[in-house]
Amino acid sequence: MDVLEILKKYSTKVDKEIDNALDTVDPENLHDASKHLINAGGKKIRPSLVLLSSEAVGGTFEKALKTAAAVEMIHTFSLIHDDIMDKDEMRRGRPSVHALWGDPMAILAGDTLFSLAFELVLQTRQEDVPSERVLEASKTVVDSCIKICEGQAFDMGFEGKFDLQESEYMNMIYKKTGALIAAATKSGAILGGGTDEQVEALSEYGRLIGMAFQIQDDYLDVISDEKEIGKPVGSDIVEGKMTLMVVHTLSHASDEDKKLLISILEECGEEEVDEAIALFKKYGSINYTRDIALQNVQKAKKILEVVEDSPAKESLLLLADFVLQRSH
Repeated sequence: MDVLEILKKYSTKVDKEIDNALDTVDPENLHDASKHLINAGGKKIRPSLVLLSSEAVGGTFEKALKTAAAVEMIHTFSLIHDDIMDKDEMRRGRPSVHALWGDPMAILAGDTLFSLAFELVLQTRQEDVPSERVLEASKTVVDSCIKICEGQAFDMGFEGKFDLQESEYMNMIYKKTGALIAAATKSGAILGGGTDEQVEALSEYGRLIGMAFQIQDDYLDVISDEKEIGKPVGSDIVEGKMTLMVVHTLSHASDEDKKLLISILEECGEEEVDEAIALFKKYGSINYTRDIALQNVQKAKKILEVVEDSPAKESLLLLADFVLQRSH
């Protein structure tokens, strides 16, 4: 079974759980706005990781299903609010929630998903999971939500910060992207009854592939074509984003090249994108970015040695590789 088949297998179960939770939402426009992005698809990597982590430590996916749905709802909430903040009109090939229903209703839709997510985690008690495990999983998910907000705030604050250190960038992407993926694998391991060692190992596995996921996005923005990634190549450059490539280039460039890259990032049209990419190549920043993502994935796979061999473990190993194999 390949990765997309694995994700499809679990996403069907997660979608049904989310549908059941959202069926209670009224009025109709709030219900529709809340479901819009979930209906738009997405690979459902995060909820699949919850279920696979539960199975990998000897548990069942049923015990972790409500938390898997909750993690996907939190991810969707963050996307809705991100689109409002970034004024993005499209998401997953469809108009974004705020583009269709306006900012106020989009904020309410995000808040609805956020609130229902925690209700779902607590309902895990109905699956005969011990209360202390449910509480620990809940704390794990809550902590990741705080980190997502911190990561977004750091990301906004880094705009125009051209002396940004690599350690600061790594902390930001951990909080913005890695924390929820780490919470997915950790909560799944908790609900599956994993040992402390297994829970920590799966948490670290999630953190590492989450970091690799974001770094790969930086990489794809430069090396892919527009059809593959669904947006213009170099859009991060045009938007002046501080990516790992930018941070690495600025820290190694000559004064002249540093000034040139900063000027491009401050006011960049599409014609300057090639010039920025040439600077990335000159200082080895594209390959460096790819290497860091690869190192994270290799570490993540190594960490899984504390988990016994099983189909779930094999799927987790395949998912780690998939982070770098995807083209969008």
